[in-house]
Amino acid sequence: MVGARFLMIHTRKPYVLRFPGGRTLRLGDRTLVMGILNVTPDSFADGGSNLDPGKALETALRLEADGADVIDIGGESTRPGATLLSVGEELDRVLPVLERVVAGVSVPISVDTYKAEVARQVLDAGAVMINDVSALSYDSDLARVVAAAGVPVVLMHNRGRSSEMYREARYDHVVTEIRDELWTGIQSAVDAGISRDQIIVDPGLGFAKQVPHTLSALANLSGLMDLDRPILVGPSRKSFLQSALGKVPPGEREWGTAAAVTAAVLFGAHIVRVHGVCEMSQVARVTDEIRASWDPEGSGWVTTS
Repeated sequence: MVGARFLMIHTRKPYVLRFPGGRTLRLGDRTLVMGILNVTPDSFADGGSNLDPGKALETALRLEADGADVIDIGGESTRPGATLLSVGEELDRVLPVLERVVAGVSVPISVDTYKAEVARQVLDAGAVMINDVSALSYDSDLARVVAAAGVPVVLMHNRGRSSEMYREARYDHVVTEIRDELWTGIQSAVDAGISRDQIIVDPGLGFAKQVPHTLSALANLSGLMDLDRPILVGPSRKSFLQSALGKVPPGEREWGTAAAVTAAVLFGAHIVRVHGVCEMSQVARVTDEIRASWDPEGSGWVTTS
């Protein structure tokens, strides 16, 4: 058929993450859900509702009950233009919450930080994973801390700091450049002693990317499979969704998030990072069923130009 183009549902390779104490987490059989627990007063999505450790524990317990496979605690907003925190300020927010959550839930706890000293202290306090929005580029000591602890790490594609990242949103071939820059991050991690098997990659939707860049990164997620690492995608309530939804606040972007999560799962994501764990767990389960039912030898999905 002239002009035909097939939309492929790509095979998702299985991986295993290892945590301290011999615990493991298998990726690939189904889509895992990472629940977001922000402990910031300026969070764009939850308005600082989890600053109190008791309230944060309630939220964490709800995320676990709703189906979170991992909970990701963040003490510093990384949205574009956000105020930078000192190590002490970030620890003052995160440690009291982390201590309550680690004692109260059974799922692995990740901490969203790019600071080596914060990572060192939260790993000592019971966190078992680090989620770094800089792919180890902001703090040269972070890779050594992660390597010494032997924990998994998420390397997210980004360029520049939060105040300047949109100035870096210039691409000729966005997916190729994301892949190549993540490859560099992987090599830096391995050179610092981090096991390659413990690395997860994230295309960084909305970070140093204009809306067309973000949509292209999501639509062409399979371009990251050459890295041979599990893929995490975080579309939850982000501003790029407004290109289709219009000017709606973050709390009203859940249906748009569901569409983005569906696309991420179909195109090969192993983990989706979301606020609405109950709703997005359902989305992931149904989309996994669709993935499992797809016949690559059949008619597939066809569009014509």
